[in-house]
Amino acid sequence: MNKKIVSVVCLAFVLLMLAAVPVSAGKSYQTYTYSLAGKALYSPDAYTPVRTINSDFMGLTTAIDDPRDLVVDESDNIYIADAGNNRIVVLDRYFKLRFTISKFKNDEGIDDSLNTPSGVFVTPDLIYVADTNQNRIVTFDREGNFVRVIPEPESDLFDTDSVYKPVALVVDDYNRMYVVSSTTYQGIIVMDHDGTFISFMGAQKVVMSAWDRLWRKLQTDEQKANSISYVATEFNNIDMNEKGFIYITTDQITESRVSSAIRSKTKSGDYLPVKLINLSGDEVMSRNGFWPPAGEIDFSGSRSDGSINGVSKIVDVACGPEFTWSIIDQKRQKVFTYDYQGNLLFAFGDSGPQLGNLVNIGAIVYTSDATMLILDKTNDNITVYSRTEYGDILIKALANQNARQYDRAIEDWTEILKRNSNFDVAYVGIGNALYRRGEFEKALEYYEASYYTSGWSDSYKEIRKNWISKYVVLIPIAAVAVIAALVVFFRWAGKVNKRAETSGTERTFKEHLLFGFHLILHPFDGFWDLKHEKRGSFGCAWIYVGLTILAFFYQDVGSGYLSNPSGIYGNLFSDALGVLVPLFLWVVGNWCLTTLFDGEGSLKDIFIACSYSLLPIPMLMIPMTIFSNFAVSAELQLIEFINTIGLIWAFLLIFCGMMVTHDYTIFKNFITTIGTLVAMGFIMFIAILFTTLLGKIVSFITNIITEINYRL
Repeated sequence: MNKKIVSVVCLAFVLLMLAAVPVSAGKSYQTYTYSLAGKALYSPDAYTPVRTINSDFMGLTTAIDDPRDLVVDESDNIYIADAGNNRIVVLDRYFKLRFTISKFKNDEGIDDSLNTPSGVFVTPDLIYVADTNQNRIVTFDREGNFVRVIPEPESDLFDTDSVYKPVALVVDDYNRMYVVSSTTYQGIIVMDHDGTFISFMGAQKVVMSAWDRLWRKLQTDEQKANSISYVATEFNNIDMNEKGFIYITTDQITESRVSSAIRSKTKSGDYLPVKLINLSGDEVMSRNGFWPPAGEIDFSGSRSDGSINGVSKIVDVACGPEFTWSIIDQKRQKVFTYDYQGNLLFAFGDSGPQLGNLVNIGAIVYTSDATMLILDKTNDNITVYSRTEYGDILIKALANQNARQYDRAIEDWTEILKRNSNFDVAYVGIGNALYRRGEFEKALEYYEASYYTSGWSDSYKEIRKNWISKYVVLIPIAAVAVIAALVVFFRWAGKVNKRAETSGTERTFKEHLLFGFHLILHPFDGFWDLKHEKRGSFGCAWIYVGLTILAFFYQDVGSGYLSNPSGIYGNLFSDALGVLVPLFLWVVGNWCLTTLFDGEGSLKDIFIACSYSLLPIPMLMIPMTIFSNFAVSAELQLIEFINTIGLIWAFLLIFCGMMVTHDYTIFKNFITTIGTLVAMGFIMFIAILFTTLLGKIVSFITNIITEINYRL
């Protein structure tokens, strides 16, 4: 009995101990990158939240209110633009208060104070404050003593009614100031050390639609003055990297333009929320990742309830170690970090009450030991994020890569892949290291694994160069042989066609088939002979249709890696539908229309003429598909151009064929061509309507039968 009591007591004690153990809180966010398809790929955390620093911890008697900017100096002292309290709060590296800057005596010895400071920047000698509501920059020494006021710059380049509202700034090694004014659309304001205006730089591109351009040309001067002004958008923040290049951000570009720029994977920063400009004002950002740096990519609905959607609202940028840089999305409370080439390294963050989540992200900065500090404007605090082991290895790999220590970089990237096999930047890093070591074939494997077509093209170019140097004698021989074979073939086809024209006997299948090569080069007399001299046949027409289908199918399955890096292949059935459906719609639509407009061609004549007109497509597409297996990136445009020529050539042949077949003038043929396109749309509409109605009838009958069976 005593043993039972002891057992019960021990069990109760164990349960109490388990209950006393604090339950580990769930992860406050998930770190991820993006795939080529735009889907999130989870990865290990590169940064993890450590603690939150509030006003009490800082030692402030008056709590921070509406903080807007956050910077650190070389000693990791922290400077906060406390706009709500009209002051700059300066903390030491342990987040304890050193001093505040609020009131001072200005240049004229008059009592002065800051008014809603929104930005702050620190150099080895001075503290620069963007005193927003006073329309000026104020400088202090590193102990917080007033130095001077830099007033609003003056220049004829400013509009007469312009308002100067500095909200952020950086200063280069030559004490030039680069100021973001929230009401200045011409770009970043550049001033020298004494505030003299130098220039604007980095202005956003403005685009008017064709309709707007036409409408403004028709407007009077008074109407133009009262209409909407087409001006560039303003920036909202700025930072400078070790090279002296400047990152600038904006949240004023329309969502439709940003969305289009992201989806088109553009290399231009015209309509993207973050740009990198050099000191000449030129946009120089590398955007070599799957997607251009713009924050969220899968922005159709970032939450299951769709409460957050649309493109990211980028409000700050911070330069990190090894030329990495981060932007923050105020809409989703997230951080997106990229390398110098524009590859997304990691993204994390969310809104909520847990440690690491934020309510209203406002600013981001890195300390000297790569700790990340993020300012929450609503909670009026700073969240401290420490870099994880995974993050350390990632930065180490970038450091070795930047230092050209390729063997070490390969080791680091390999170590990363052990932890995150979905990390495409690691594959690219290994590929780059192998490329620089001259191991081009091995580099191809890693580039293919990451769909990095630019690196793949460079490596293959070197392989092809070595192959050409080895077989330099055979290449011209092969080229001459191919050209000679084509010349011989076309001469032979010409002789066959000429003999068939004058033989007076019934044409053979070979003569019908080879007549297509005469027709594509001599369309007017070719289509006349095709109809009136019966130089073509229904069977040969189907052969040309089949060749066109096979050409598209071969393009799908036989193109080189650069033409199809994702390895998405079509199928013969879909390619057949892609050729047959438009062909039959055109033939039927044209026949229906031309019977009303005195067309002389029968349904068979129209089909044969259109089918023979397709010959340029396989004739050009098949060789270009073969060539794509040996092409580099710079040659893909040539392949696309030649394929496009084949399509245009075929369309022009169809146009000529219809004109000759129906004996139309060129104007009447143009009108019937437009009418045929309309008829094709009408036939498709009727077909869709019929199939929809048929589906409903089948569904209705099925439901009746089901109901009868249920009743019985």
